[in-house]
Amino acid sequence: GNFTAIMEEGMAKADWAGFAARKAESAKQGKLRGIGMATYVEKCGGGNAEVADVRLDSDNEIITFYIGTMSNGQGHDTSYKQIMSARLGIDTDQMVMVQGDSDIVPPGLTGGSRSVTVGGVAVSKASEEIIEKGRAVSAHMMEAAEADIEYSDGTFRVAGTDRTMSLFEVAKAAGDPENLPGDMEPGLDSTVSHTPDAATFPNGCHICEIEIDPDTGIPEIQRYTVVDDFGDTINPLLIEGQVHGGIVQGVGQALHEHTIYDDESGQLVSGSFMDYRMPRADDVPRFSFSMRNEKCTTNPLGIKGTGEAGAIGAPPSAISAIVDALSSNGESPDVDMPATPDVIWALANRQLAAE
Repeated sequence: GNFTAIMEEGMAKADWAGFAARKAESAKQGKLRGIGMATYVEKCGGGNAEVADVRLDSDNEIITFYIGTMSNGQGHDTSYKQIMSARLGIDTDQMVMVQGDSDIVPPGLTGGSRSVTVGGVAVSKASEEIIEKGRAVSAHMMEAAEADIEYSDGTFRVAGTDRTMSLFEVAKAAGDPENLPGDMEPGLDSTVSHTPDAATFPNGCHICEIEIDPDTGIPEIQRYTVVDDFGDTINPLLIEGQVHGGIVQGVGQALHEHTIYDDESGQLVSGSFMDYRMPRADDVPRFSFSMRNEKCTTNPLGIKGTGEAGAIGAPPSAISAIVDALSSNGESPDVDMPATPDVIWALANRQLAAE
């Protein structure tokens, strides 16, 4: 990672230098304004092995892979297929991911931003093993030296010639033991287990700028800037979506969500979303999101985890912004989560009374 550069880039994109002028303008409107920064480093992507079981259907030209990680919104299907497509040169429309059925998929663990950093490596290694098996079979079929076989875009080719076999042609041929060199097992199917050597360490900088109306205690997020380091990336759009969702989750934790019980009876009184304050679309601005990536050195794909990043940086940056807005005369209040409007109103008016 390059932690200082991440922070400096975040400050530049958030216009940290211009904050004093914005704070003064808010004061003219009778509002309090604060800015908060949080930098984070997360250790993730370790743990047990993940297994990718990849099978080729040569008749229908379909690749099916079975994996134990379970997608619940992260986009595993897209990411795994992109990894496999990049190595095999086969269109993702010809791939099927099977997950969730414990009768047929390998054991797996979803959580800790480890699915693609561990499972993705297993998928990558299985794809490479398929190519190596196919190189041996195609060399045997085309009566060439294995070293002379090139592979790209789903095709095995004898170097310097027009003699080729497609991946699925080789897979079909590999089903017949008579087409196999030596004591090679029939088929190109591959099952690969990958155990991570070490964790990955995504990191980043979150900067939240909040304006508070002291008459109501309602905080309004005016700006939210985040710069993250996720190593090599597979699908930037999926990453941005995960970060956006994580930020909103973190903002909800910091400013809204509160489980309340009746003091007398112990009855939960915030038992539905009519009472339990979930963050909504108008609670957050458009996010300024960018990446400044440093290649990860602890896995072959060079990638780092993404899933928890937004939720890690948002609570401390939002609370720090509120503390900054409510600070005066060199004194800062203690602000616990959730910083709901009634809490902020009491602190804001205590500050104004002191002034």
